[in-house]
Amino acid sequence: MANTKQALKRHRQSLKARTRNRVVKSHVKNAVKSVHQAVKVNDKEQAQAALRRANAVLDKAASKGVIHWRKASRRISRLNDAVNNMQ
Repeated sequence: MANTKQALKRHRQSLKARTRNRVVKSHVKNAVKSVHQAVKVNDKEQAQAALRRANAVLDKAASKGVIHWRKASRRISRLNDAVNNMQ
């Protein structure tokens, strides 16, 4: 356990940040999964709606520093390709 007041406070802050980051990461995973499911069943309208939602969620996660901005950009690009290449 931490010994100083500063270390105790930093530990409390890290626990709060960890719970926030876990929530955001699960939102990202669910948004990406919904796009993949819509692409799998070949539903163009649902895929585009899920893609818009996923783009927003990924951008927000990147802006908050939960995931790296390049990782968010890469995922958005790949999701766009998946939706655009649907038959």
